[in-house]
Amino acid sequence: MRRLAGPAETGYSLAACVRAGGFLVDPEWYRDAVFYELHVRAFADGNADGVGDFLGLTERLDHLVDLGVDCLWLLPFYPSPRRDDGYDIADYCAIDPAFGTLDDFRLFLAEAHARGLRVITELVLNHTSDQHPWFIAARASRDSPLRDFYVWSDTTERYRDARIIFCDTEKSNWTFDEASQAYYWHRFYAHQPDLNFDNPKVLEEIWGVMRFWLDQGVDGFRVDAVPYLIERDGTSCENLPETHGVLKELRRRVDTAYPGHAKVLLAESNMWPEDVRPYFGDGDEFHMAFHFPIMPRMFMALRLEDRKPIIDIIERTPSLPPGGQWGLFLRNHDELTLEMVTQIERDYMWDEYARDPIARLNLGIRRRLAPLMDNDRRRIELLTAMLFSLNGSPFLYYGDEIGMGDDVTRGDRNGVRTPMQWSSRRNAGFAPAEVTSLFAPLIDDPVFGFASVNVESQRGSTSSLLSWVKALLRVRKQTHVFGRGTIRFFTPKNHRVLCWLRSLDAEDVLVVNNLAATAQAVELDLADFAGAVPVEMFGGSLFPRIKATSYMLTMAPYGFYWFRLRRI
Repeated sequence: MRRLAGPAETGYSLAACVRAGGFLVDPEWYRDAVFYELHVRAFADGNADGVGDFLGLTERLDHLVDLGVDCLWLLPFYPSPRRDDGYDIADYCAIDPAFGTLDDFRLFLAEAHARGLRVITELVLNHTSDQHPWFIAARASRDSPLRDFYVWSDTTERYRDARIIFCDTEKSNWTFDEASQAYYWHRFYAHQPDLNFDNPKVLEEIWGVMRFWLDQGVDGFRVDAVPYLIERDGTSCENLPETHGVLKELRRRVDTAYPGHAKVLLAESNMWPEDVRPYFGDGDEFHMAFHFPIMPRMFMALRLEDRKPIIDIIERTPSLPPGGQWGLFLRNHDELTLEMVTQIERDYMWDEYARDPIARLNLGIRRRLAPLMDNDRRRIELLTAMLFSLNGSPFLYYGDEIGMGDDVTRGDRNGVRTPMQWSSRRNAGFAPAEVTSLFAPLIDDPVFGFASVNVESQRGSTSSLLSWVKALLRVRKQTHVFGRGTIRFFTPKNHRVLCWLRSLDAEDVLVVNNLAATAQAVELDLADFAGAVPVEMFGGSLFPRIKATSYMLTMAPYGFYWFRLRRI
């Protein structure tokens, strides 16, 4: 049994909490939190125009409270041409009229906070839309005062060592601007020019954006595409020291301006874990960062029926500073990215999970969780339980709590961004509007269509996926060990069984997962816990007392156990 790298073990201390706004606030609340990612426009329509909005979201907050999540992550809701689903921002400090008004947002935020829900929003640092007033002014003249807000060149020879991220659609990171007869730099789509953080005025503008939303009361930001802020010739233009300098300064300003308010900064850095570790700094950069490479390896391990991919990547994962936390997810609004795997592993994942090329996008797979699992409840539950018991804070993608499907025939990643399915009634209960006015077609196939998969029908069934997810969240909330504890892996002879121990102070929880489609037996060396009684956490059943000899368990296909090891 080996102890592997994980978050620093600080434990939970009431003394570490402070009061902010009259409420007791744990500054490390995010370590125990379950996050829920949603699109405002895809969640609920409150004004009958076919587009989700803040009025509709506010009306549906009780579903999220009942589900048991702690923090909502809202995808971009700012004015935008929406050529990249809102990540092409045209105004950082306003609400897209399709989603409502700033007053609607304030009402939503107040209602969420009143229910104990925190809210983080998107901070897109790296680039703007080419329709942003800054870029319109910058391209109007080479003498424009805003010209230096972006990165320009007379040739395409600069930064040649930088890879092209959207390799399906972009042939270069430079695009020629006819208006000013020069090339501008972009790491993503050509309509998303990169901001120039070598210009200190850009940082001041971004800080103004952060202050605007923090003053509204948001609880933090998921910061988009952080590795790409600075460019230097002769480098990959990723993860540069100057980029970390920008991010540390923003963290310093947040901590200084909002002491005791427990604001959180979450990094999107799709890199190997050793390259992501510097984004935590010495506890002076990000509070959280997504652990991208573990996600495809969870799917890989399940298909291979072998624990090795998961153990290998976690063994490669460095320790974090005190308070640092990984963000873990199975699916989100983007493709299931396969950037952080080998070419052989990528080909394997495509062959197993996306044999139809239409399901592939860039270096990934544009599918939701349930279709990836062939709608097999056992596999869906196993992966979800693994997500919720590994070392990090889990993120649920809207609709995955009911097993929503996707539409791979829709362009880009829009097939996993369809309207939330609330009921079997008209328009899936999403909008009291004409079906032709919906922002996107509903899923209506026999397996995943809203007549079969919806919140209302599952809420009324104790055997539904929704009821199971609620139970999982309730059990996880019984202890701080999952959010704050260390992790140690076992290596039994049966490679189809993946087993780890989560520990915090005097509490130990044993997690055992069967990755196979067949029943498995496993012998575990639990001699360190001889005399303890494993208590199954979902039903409270007592298992045989642990002895110094090997402990034998039998596992159902795709079965799992969470045991609290009780010393009696």
